[in-house]
Amino acid sequence: MPHAPASRLSRRSLLAVGGALGIGAALTACGETSAKSEDKAAGKSGPWTFKDDRGKTVKSPATPKNIVAFTGVAAALHDFGVEVKGVFGPTKTADGKADVQAGDLDINKVKIIGNAYDEFNVEEYVGLNPDLLVTAMWEKDKLWYVPEASSKKILKVAPSVALWAAETTIPKAIQRHADLAESLGADVKGKKTADAKARFEKAAERLRQAAKANPKVKVMIGSASPDLFYVSLAKMSADTLYFQELGVNFVEPKVDAAGFFESLSWENVDKYKADIIMMDNRTAVLQPSALKDKPTWTRLPAVKAGQVIPRTTEPIYSYDKCAPILEDLAEAIEKAKKVA
Repeated sequence: MPHAPASRLSRRSLLAVGGALGIGAALTACGETSAKSEDKAAGKSGPWTFKDDRGKTVKSPATPKNIVAFTGVAAALHDFGVEVKGVFGPTKTADGKADVQAGDLDINKVKIIGNAYDEFNVEEYVGLNPDLLVTAMWEKDKLWYVPEASSKKILKVAPSVALWAAETTIPKAIQRHADLAESLGADVKGKKTADAKARFEKAAERLRQAAKANPKVKVMIGSASPDLFYVSLAKMSADTLYFQELGVNFVEPKVDAAGFFESLSWENVDKYKADIIMMDNRTAVLQPSALKDKPTWTRLPAVKAGQVIPRTTEPIYSYDKCAPILEDLAEAIEKAKKVA
């Protein structure tokens, strides 16, 4: 990730290191894919096609086996039963542990060809002999964590698939990852996935009921840098748009011209009243424990009440990983005191 001062980050860089994630309203076209049940166990023997969220139909002579993917997408594919050979994106923390975006990936068994924004080792990528590159898409036709400077070289090596991480909602994003996994030979209709989906649906209903029972509890979406505090607009991100659809009451900041978030100086961090603050949990941004020396932060009613919770800003789009996100927010709203 770029190390530019947070107050001067480009829109694309800011998406990577903090602030408001997500663009636009719900995805209207979920794409098309097919996979016959008899092909699932061993994968297809014939040509493989998949229509991705750019609207491109990606083709290969056979079902891809050597897959390289953005870490979060790789983690979702893992949950659906598809393993990748290499990853790029936040995977391993400085102390050698799995990054929050790695999910249940065995980070010691995948080749990490880039561990931060704008890192992508092209030679190592080529060395993996990939037959498919998969990543997220926050902006139309922009491949997440694929450096623009070397993208042409990278995209010549293997076909690529892009799946929306914005302009969608959690259920739609999960379905698209399941579609891709199924096309790659996974059994996405088995008991494991069915159980995870049932838990997800139960969690969604719990959140809906919690929001309905506590309509005055207001939630603020925050992300911190040394110089600025970013307040995001809920409808601009896949996770919070879905929470909003379920009835969660969010602070609505006066966003900048780009429309995604409002940047506040730490002196003005108390501009909005909130009962719960959801804070960006990614390792590249400041966490609440690092904000204790900022008096305006510590004086916020939600902070004093202990009603600050993590926000999984870049969800792993599987039922298994998204169900706990809904459960945690539902519990926070159920227990929240009206403090703002």
